[in-house]
Amino acid sequence: MKIALAQINPTIGDFCGNAQKILDFIRRAEQGNADLVLFPELCVCGYPPADLLEKPAFVARAGQVVEQLAASTARSRTAVICGYVTPAHHGTGKHVMNSAALLRNGHIEFVQSKMLLPFYDVFDEQRYFAPAHKQRLFSLDREHIALTICEDAWNDKSFWENRLYTIDPVEELIRGGASIILNISASPYWRDKRCTRRDMLANIARHHCKPVLMVNQVGGNDSLIFDGSSIAIGPDGNVIAQAASFEEDLIFIDTHSLTGDMHSNAEEEDEAIFRALVLGTRDYVRKCGFSRAIVALSGGIDSALVAAIAVEALGKENVLGVGMPSPYSSRGSIDDSRQLAENLDIRYEIIPISSLFAGYTKALAPIFEGLQPDITEENIQSRVRGNLVMALSNKFNSLVLTTGNKSEMATGYCTLYGDMVGALAVIGDVVKTQVYALCRHLNRERETIPASILEKPPSAELRPGQKDTDSLPPYEVLDPILEAYVERYETPEHISSALGSDIELVRRVVKLVERSEYKRQQAAPVLKVTTKAFGMGRRFPIAVKVQV
Repeated sequence: MKIALAQINPTIGDFCGNAQKILDFIRRAEQGNADLVLFPELCVCGYPPADLLEKPAFVARAGQVVEQLAASTARSRTAVICGYVTPAHHGTGKHVMNSAALLRNGHIEFVQSKMLLPFYDVFDEQRYFAPAHKQRLFSLDREHIALTICEDAWNDKSFWENRLYTIDPVEELIRGGASIILNISASPYWRDKRCTRRDMLANIARHHCKPVLMVNQVGGNDSLIFDGSSIAIGPDGNVIAQAASFEEDLIFIDTHSLTGDMHSNAEEEDEAIFRALVLGTRDYVRKCGFSRAIVALSGGIDSALVAAIAVEALGKENVLGVGMPSPYSSRGSIDDSRQLAENLDIRYEIIPISSLFAGYTKALAPIFEGLQPDITEENIQSRVRGNLVMALSNKFNSLVLTTGNKSEMATGYCTLYGDMVGALAVIGDVVKTQVYALCRHLNRERETIPASILEKPPSAELRPGQKDTDSLPPYEVLDPILEAYVERYETPEHISSALGSDIELVRRVVKLVERSEYKRQQAAPVLKVTTKAFGMGRRFPIAVKVQV
């Protein structure tokens, strides 16, 4: 049998656009003489649809679209499997089920629903879906095929030390006589996730001595980035076909000869993170109905990386860089910003804020009489800049991309309604040391990020001679502490022991993280590229007293 994996980028709620994309890929699969083409989980409506699933009209529309897609197969020799939502059975307490339909000969011939509903990190499927109580095989071209949906393949007892579910749908389908295992997924990206996914599927293939084919959604939906990286694995656990990462793709697999297309997919993790951020930025901007972006260029490395990502995502003609020097901005930072804009070939405008800052301080002088300047005056500068970029956003119908990194967001080294102003936190899940690594990666062939930006000590330049290390430990010390505490929930004592860091330093960092929760919950959506990003997958109360 010849099977095609159609790795597409759906938009949530865009039934017409998604249906047309599915039809286009069906035609391409037909031209490639595929017997069967697989599309990702919930591809008809897009994943994750969240509370749209509570709307009966949304669910009904999904069913109508699948009926229309089924009708298109009436004269085709290529069968289709696509993901959509179906009404749940009465008595389940839920409205819908996460389902997949086999479309053939103009009809919906078979429907399978998801059994294992993830409820951790960014996943909240138990909020919406009723689980299937059992699953069945379907037959095609004399093969007995096991059709699973994403999480249904993530509970193999021979791979996971701690399983989340008591049943393994794959194992049960194999006992029923399956000869091929298919999986349609919407599996988000984070660092090293692709390796884990591949190793897990390879283990299933070896354990059951059956080929495993997985098609994965690609594209950005709000904070989540889906890498695609669809794959086919032979019974021996070896990869026999793979799709590209971070772009739409179509690959073909011959299940008899166990051969297929092999497309490159950004093996190096720095390249993968950069491409994920580009994809997430492009889709967030465009799926929100915009085409242009604004980046405040400070002369620092964070804004330089965000600008480079924006250019790659949207095109240089759609990115505006804005320098807003204050009385404390160095000549070097202004020159560095201008050089970066020239390297990226983007429009660059300068709006000095010294007079605006002076106006604020003059207006506040009577109330502040007798008080010494402090962080208040620093934040005023940042908030003046926030107002200016939002004015440009309104005037030019462009989205502002914030430039704060994960180290800053974690410790609260950022200003509400100032540098946190914007529509998307592009690098809000990238610690500072990783920012440097990504910039060096960008510069491997030519100097995109000026060397002077990479070499100078990080500074917010909001007071004379300011350096980040005035307020924070060096980033090479800080970032491992943050990764251990934020991403792995390790205790200060364990972190101190494992890293050899002073326990009081670790506790000081942890206190910064805990007291900054109110800022993070007012931040722009953060593109997720690690196991634990700030946002929908990390839920903590704001008004809380945590013992450190």
